[in-house]
Amino acid sequence: MKPQRLKRDPYLLWLFFGFVFIWTWLALGPHYRSDWLLENILVFMAVPVLGWIWYWRNISRLAWSCIFLFLVFHEIGAHYTYSEVPYDLWWQELFGFSLDHCLGFERNQYDRWVHFLYGLLILPLVAELMERLFPLDSFLRWLIPVMIIMSHSSLYELIEWFSAEVFSEELGQAYLGAQGDIWDAQKDMALALMGALLACVVYFMKRRFEKN
Repeated sequence: MKPQRLKRDPYLLWLFFGFVFIWTWLALGPHYRSDWLLENILVFMAVPVLGWIWYWRNISRLAWSCIFLFLVFHEIGAHYTYSEVPYDLWWQELFGFSLDHCLGFERNQYDRWVHFLYGLLILPLVAELMERLFPLDSFLRWLIPVMIIMSHSSLYELIEWFSAEVFSEELGQAYLGAQGDIWDAQKDMALALMGALLACVVYFMKRRFEKN
């Protein structure tokens, strides 16, 4: 049965045009154009899928706002390359001290942050889709979205590994962003899982609050 087209929220159009503006701005003069192109391949693939979901599915403003935030953080990473985003310099200019030094970080942590945000910010959309497509009244409603996030995170790490093997050493390492850490992939997946679990707890509490 063909799904019924839903009335579209103007707020979502503002999010879309806001992202287009930010994407265009960050697409101008990226630090490493080849890496920027690689980082945006998945964005180019995801936007039509997100457009289809927006057109046919009744997804909340919260979920779409989370998607918008994640894509913005991703585009910042694509502009600078993830291992060179000067977040610590920005922090020092705002607060007068080094965040990395304060927390004992010896590497650029921006990629770790975005992997955590992937689990945290993508899970609301996945959870709402599962709830509408498969209205399961059990713990699977919460488990399946977390498992989907983990499968995506694992697939992305495989894509990074494949890219590092196929492309030139400079481009492959820029895209991989391991910064010499042999456990980079495992830590990235663990952070995505942590973000998804945190989002799952918050989402569950939100649903319980709405029912009461």
